[in-house]
Amino acid sequence: MKVLQFTIPVPHDRSIIVERVSLPHHYPYLHRHKEIQLTWIRSGHGTLIVGNNVHDYCAGDVFLIGANLPHVFKSSAEFFDRSSEKKVEALTFFFNPEETLFSLLTMPEMKSSLAFLQQNKNGFKVPNRIADKVIYTMIALDGTSGLDQVIQFVNLMECFLTPGCKYNSLSSQSSLPSIKESEGLRIGKIYNYIMQHYNTAIALEDVADIAYMTPGSFCRYFKKHTGYTFISFLNEVRINEACKKLIAHKFESINHVAYKCGFASITNFNRVFKCLVGITPKNYIDRYNNNIFSINRDNDYENLHKDHLDFPAFNKSRKLMTSVLSK
Repeated sequence: MKVLQFTIPVPHDRSIIVERVSLPHHYPYLHRHKEIQLTWIRSGHGTLIVGNNVHDYCAGDVFLIGANLPHVFKSSAEFFDRSSEKKVEALTFFFNPEETLFSLLTMPEMKSSLAFLQQNKNGFKVPNRIADKVIYTMIALDGTSGLDQVIQFVNLMECFLTPGCKYNSLSSQSSLPSIKESEGLRIGKIYNYIMQHYNTAIALEDVADIAYMTPGSFCRYFKKHTGYTFISFLNEVRINEACKKLIAHKFESINHVAYKCGFASITNFNRVFKCLVGITPKNYIDRYNNNIFSINRDNDYENLHKDHLDFPAFNKSRKLMTSVLSK
């Protein structure tokens, strides 16, 4: 598994490249490309790795991924089951403000859009309050060409400039250290190993062996190329999964969720959970249930989007507190 540098083929008559995906699972390799990527997840769920951060994704989410940011949409395990009939579906646009769209975005009328893209190089998840509008515009843009394509692209940029929208970065670093192919092979294997084994006891020696390093060398290498300690990254993955399981009500107890997500100690699980999410697992469930009860009682679907946006369960860009987690 390599961190691949993609070259997106650009037709001579189009400035925006459209990709429609309907497959058993998303492309599983960590990669990057010089184009900005806008992806609407129509169906499917899993974990998104962007730069040095981890997020979960599900149907209805829309992500903008900045140019040259290493990323991968890692479909959940059930999508790799050959006996499964599940599919992932997505609509993606690729565009390059510095090349094919340069003339358009440097027009005086488009300066706000260009500034917006420059300010959000780390990418973001489209806020719920404008997600439907963005999706509608993406559908309108899909299949267009010529002047119609340009018009719909301008409409798309206008969606992002909606007053009052807050954008949270997908990655805390816009550019990680340059990764050679051999290094990309290593870091890719590490990511893949973590995503496949987060629910088991992962020994430092085991993951170091995957990278063909000693434990000490591996720790320094991982910190250099991701900005975080290995334990911090692993805990982020585990807590993301725990959040989804806790509100799905498919487990008998909080303790059961902790063990299923790879924590051997309930005390450690509670400590890490509160450190990353800001509240205890029990308070997390209670707050979620209270929000849902309030929404059902009032039948206020506008507030449903707002509550989900503000609730920790849906805050998918939680920042790691490495000073605590690495002790």
